[in-house]
Amino acid sequence: MRTLMLFLALTAIAAMRSEAQDSMTGMEMPQQGESDHDMHHMQGANDEMMNMASDSLLQLIQHHATAGTDAEPNSTPADMIMTMKRDWMLMFHGVAFLSDTQQTGPRGRDKLFSTNWIMPMAQRRLGKGTLTLRTMLSFEPATVSQRQYPLLFQQGETAFGKPIVDGQHPHDFFMELAAIYDYRVGEKTLLSFYAAPMGDPALGPVAYPHRSSASENPVAALGHHLEDSTHISDDVITVGITHRAIRLEASGFHGREPDEFRWNLDSGKIDSWATRVTLNPKQNWSAQYSIGQLHSPEELAPAEDVRRMTASVMYNRPFHNGNWASTLLWGRNQSLEDGNVGNGYLLESIVRFMSRNSAWTRIENVDRTNELLLGENPFPVGFQERYFTRVQAYTIGYDREVGEIPHLATAIGGQFTWYGVPEVLKTTYGSRPVGVTVFLRLRAH
Repeated sequence: MRTLMLFLALTAIAAMRSEAQDSMTGMEMPQQGESDHDMHHMQGANDEMMNMASDSLLQLIQHHATAGTDAEPNSTPADMIMTMKRDWMLMFHGVAFLSDTQQTGPRGRDKLFSTNWIMPMAQRRLGKGTLTLRTMLSFEPATVSQRQYPLLFQQGETAFGKPIVDGQHPHDFFMELAAIYDYRVGEKTLLSFYAAPMGDPALGPVAYPHRSSASENPVAALGHHLEDSTHISDDVITVGITHRAIRLEASGFHGREPDEFRWNLDSGKIDSWATRVTLNPKQNWSAQYSIGQLHSPEELAPAEDVRRMTASVMYNRPFHNGNWASTLLWGRNQSLEDGNVGNGYLLESIVRFMSRNSAWTRIENVDRTNELLLGENPFPVGFQERYFTRVQAYTIGYDREVGEIPHLATAIGGQFTWYGVPEVLKTTYGSRPVGVTVFLRLRAH
């Protein structure tokens, strides 16, 4: 299955590249009625950028504009470059940040790096349903040197065999290789099948690189490994059923997080599970609750399994020449080895106004383990990692789009982060560490 899935995904990329130079003509996909909107109704000129908001949860699911089978509010805009070729709808979107970070305090570091991803997709009708082939790639293995970028108080995964502390790992080159089939059971019911040698199981909300509420923030959330780190997982199979405004899903996947060798395609047996319920009661609202059990997620603690629970509420409101998107998120990890529990809480919000301006905030309150006290030193003999304190992070940012480059939205911006440091960590980090990031952002447009 892995070989077939890889072939299909790479075929989709090749198709996207070969058609990128073809001009678009006026187009219209046939529909099966407003309630059976399997694919988008499009009329456009050459190389047009389509802004896809949805009229229902069923339509949102069939758009597949995010990773995995995740959902945001129906009204959330999803900018994509689209074209039609015979029976296929070809789509592309992506983003890249070139960032410089300066951090203060004894653990502070400086670095120039780039976070980025691209997502080519292809869709077509197949029988009574819709087939979607999707690939997501990131060049962070090359653009984030030394296998991490600075991020005070961050934890998770390894670099050069040592735990990453005060840094964020790059994404894998293959972030997703997936095939999705949506079968229309009835006018208001959709049955979906998702298979991915590398993909995103039904656990957590839309991951931070793809959340509308985090769209202009170039760095990871501190609660990433409590909330949405499974967005890159091996050998994922998901079955979901959507009826009107509610969706139920179940996934099997390989629970080990990606290793630090980011260019290859990892693999492993399906040994973990997750289930999620999503509710989109109104156009501007989306909520989810998910629970999963991860087998041996951390390379440095191979005997430890983790139970993860997440809950989130998202709100999105379009307005004239702008959009407002917000997320309230809770994530919880419980060690099944010793019962130790860590929680992460996040509130983030972004407003786009006057077409070219964006301002945002991210507020976090997250549990941290005693691994912070070790830094990037190997675990000593007999070391037992445990959540032992809590850290707060407060971020505000602004950017403005500049220039007029066809199909490429360019912005210059920056953000400022300050931290609430517990007494037990003030000797290590100082009382008032801060971080400043300035960046150039490019987005397919």
